[in-house]
Amino acid sequence: MISQLFVLSQRGDNIVFRDYRRDVHKASAETFFRKVKFWNDDGEEDAPPVFNVDGVNYFHVKVAGLLFVATNRVNVSPSLVLELLQRIARLIKDYLGVLNEDSLRKNFVLVYELLDEVIDFGYAQTTSTELLKSYIFNEPIMIDSAVMPPLGAASIFVKGNKRMPSTVITKSVVANEPGGRKREEIFVDVIEKISVTFNSSGYILTSEIDGTIQMKSYLTGNPEIRLALNEDLSIGRSVLPPLTDYASSTAVILDDCNFHESVHLDSFDTDRTLSLVPPEGEFPVMNYRMTQPFKPPFRINALLEETGPLKAEVIIKVCADFNPSINANTVLVQMPVPKFTNRVNFELDRESVGNTTDFKEANKRLEWSIKKVVGGAEHTLRAKLTFSQELLGNIMKEAGPVSMTFDIPMYHASRLQVKYLQIAKKSKAHNPYRWVRYVTQANSYVARL
Repeated sequence: MISQLFVLSQRGDNIVFRDYRRDVHKASAETFFRKVKFWNDDGEEDAPPVFNVDGVNYFHVKVAGLLFVATNRVNVSPSLVLELLQRIARLIKDYLGVLNEDSLRKNFVLVYELLDEVIDFGYAQTTSTELLKSYIFNEPIMIDSAVMPPLGAASIFVKGNKRMPSTVITKSVVANEPGGRKREEIFVDVIEKISVTFNSSGYILTSEIDGTIQMKSYLTGNPEIRLALNEDLSIGRSVLPPLTDYASSTAVILDDCNFHESVHLDSFDTDRTLSLVPPEGEFPVMNYRMTQPFKPPFRINALLEETGPLKAEVIIKVCADFNPSINANTVLVQMPVPKFTNRVNFELDRESVGNTTDFKEANKRLEWSIKKVVGGAEHTLRAKLTFSQELLGNIMKEAGPVSMTFDIPMYHASRLQVKYLQIAKKSKAHNPYRWVRYVTQANSYVARL
């Protein structure tokens, strides 16, 4: 049960506000944003997703640069409220086509209509895109994709050498194509977030994959879908013999997984095929986790050594260990440095085009941004540190570790694949568009010094 729900921009502007129970003060949005913005004066940590101020509980998630916030004064499950906020954000995106500040401002009437159907007196009713279609009557005002800001990895839809139409990321489940016809499409994303920790010698200490098969359906008539995965897919770590070399094996072994309520598993045990009747909109078909060893897409080596009483040098090398036909985008390497560092001079390779470096003096952190990394390439950064006073302890304890974030389209570390996507339609004239893409992202990618 929640008292208020509001959506704030990155500047703190109140775009959407609903007060359901009138037991929390009206200035809660301003109180929340001020608390989040100045949570830690040195800027090292972000505010937690749940906190309490003057007896009011604040729950928030950040989606597409927007802050979705709920408040209440009673004891309620935090995970329940956070999941509700995530589903509301996804629901709004299904109806507007694209979720950003501009689309919310132009469609605020439709957004309020959705919120009134989803929540009644602070209690959630339904977050089903399909069920709400019969209660929503406002038409969305579509945002021109030509003037949209770059959306990063979310805007990359590739099949072979062809690029998906831009309508993929800006399409509403209730809007029709010009001429009144609805274009039949279905999209499947295999998104994997990987966590890897390297030691100072570059060897892997821990590795894990959290993945999801995300589906977005624009099919009318709710036809049955059959989704085939790897035939050698195994669930449970106990299925792997102790002496098996997973790195050289072709088998895909997951620790555990769970499925959407619409998925039928009648034939999953025999031929690894999922059958479902997909609801309209976006939803996760399957979530999975893997802790078996896998080949990480990047190798990170970092070296820090003192070069004088008040000086030290950092050398960071990033090696892309994937196919040259694949590119990694929005690569960002960060490293905390000793707190007495007051000046940093950077040196990059001559062939490093589009790379930028920065020293965040407020929180004593180096940032190295690489616009694009081609598979098989190596990039090296040298940074010369100057300290304001001598370090009393071990310099290795004062710095690091090196962390890395990135997006790699059309790459999947777990080797889990969608073999085919079959739509049970008998009409020859009915030929929906079907697209499958893979994206690997860094969840926690760390190298120790």
